[in-house]
Amino acid sequence: MTKVAVRSTEPESPRVRGGVPRAHLGDMAPLKRQTLHEQVVSRIRELVIDGTLTPGSRIVEADLGAQLGVSRTPLREALKTLAGEGLIDLQPTRGAIIHKSSRNEAQQLLEVLTGLEAIAGRLACVRATAEEISALRIQQDLMASFFATNRRMDYYNINFEIHAGFVALAHNPELASVHRIYSGRLRRIRFQGSSTRDKWQEALNEHEEMMQALEARDADRLAIVMRRHMGLIWERVRDTV
Repeated sequence: MTKVAVRSTEPESPRVRGGVPRAHLGDMAPLKRQTLHEQVVSRIRELVIDGTLTPGSRIVEADLGAQLGVSRTPLREALKTLAGEGLIDLQPTRGAIIHKSSRNEAQQLLEVLTGLEAIAGRLACVRATAEEISALRIQQDLMASFFATNRRMDYYNINFEIHAGFVALAHNPELASVHRIYSGRLRRIRFQGSSTRDKWQEALNEHEEMMQALEARDADRLAIVMRRHMGLIWERVRDTV
């Protein structure tokens, strides 16, 4: 198994250097302080998504815990969280197994997500505030910078947040809750959709179209682009499932 490590996410003490406008500092998002549980969940999630932990394989808790530098208790709590996301199956006789999606399961999940995101897009065009749309635009531009610098995992993580962000702007907690469940179960499969630079560029272009439609509050256009985007995800991943 590949050697992995959990790195500390403790933020350094902020330093304000001369010549940096106060207004500019005020625009910066605060650093997030992660708990040990969040760090372990995040690290194992990445190992599942990028394929280091392969679908269908069993997690040897002693080995993974030693490599992450954590005891069995926080490791098991992390595995329970990831099981709730649909990335890991907890089986009474075999322990934790990396979930392996069938072609039918993946297609059906994408069909559900397509409908949910199209509905959310329409609602977001009506209900989102200008400030919320501006915040999502900042994330979109950051995601584009990750593409430009070939930071694939960073790109993928913020891509996941942006999809959730579109749904959040619908201001419908029930819709967001259902979307979170189905979206979590497809995290690894959607990562495979950007396996080549051309596919990655295509996905980024679609996201820009979605953002522009939201900024114009064009509900019909946004719903169409979202449906096309989700349909193309299946085209990009179906041969790898």
